[in-house]
Amino acid sequence: MSLNPPIRDWRGQRVWLVGASTGIGEALAHALSARGARLALSGRRAEALETVAEAVGGAEVLPLDITAAGAVADAWAALLDRWGGCDVVIFLAGAYQPTPADELSAEAIHATVAVNLSATMAGVAAVLPAMLARGQGHVAVVSSVAGYSGLPRACVYGATKAGLINFAESLFLELRPRGIGVHVINPGFVATRLTAGNDFPMPALIDPPTAAEAVVEGFRRGEFDIHFPKRFSRVLKLLRLLPYRLYFALVRRLTGGGGR
Repeated sequence: MSLNPPIRDWRGQRVWLVGASTGIGEALAHALSARGARLALSGRRAEALETVAEAVGGAEVLPLDITAAGAVADAWAALLDRWGGCDVVIFLAGAYQPTPADELSAEAIHATVAVNLSATMAGVAAVLPAMLARGQGHVAVVSSVAGYSGLPRACVYGATKAGLINFAESLFLELRPRGIGVHVINPGFVATRLTAGNDFPMPALIDPPTAAEAVVEGFRRGEFDIHFPKRFSRVLKLLRLLPYRLYFALVRRLTGGGGR
């Protein structure tokens, strides 16, 4: 059974991608445009958004910094004024920096939490009233399989993604009975500018177009937890079910102990 209303036909669906200038967001813009969706694209880099909009054959471009107070609310108001409504909002903006425990700092914590957690939660808060007034719509947040359980060098990033998963779970319990679909998108390693600097092996690495197709498939199936690639994400799901003694031993073995 689908936990959310499936989206099998994107023709005419009004979709706002927040974080669409590169990576999964850019690839998703291409995938949804090819399926007939009507797109609005947001992100900090206006020139990059215009390039994506041109490449997909046209889209509304609403540049914004998701961490700026009121930025999402202002863009949302402008979009509703142009479209009269919006069917799907996907928050893809994120910050990523591997952080070993001995490099943990207040600055690293604040920068990552501000984008990945605080701003995304505030963005969802901005769009919900209009969706609830209509009694329909879909809201999705991009988290990560790193949010399933603790991993080496992810003490900040993983914690923000775990927070997003918990946030989405809570939203689903309250919003699904009121007609709103809620999705949390949990990618594994995707070859983007954020992961390009990783100096460690990335199991089951996929490219952004493959990730975008997995997201589309997740919406088609009405999934709450859209996780991929399955050969990697399912392993992490199983690991988190183990007692800590086994979990810590296996993760240390698989990651080389988390050393540099």
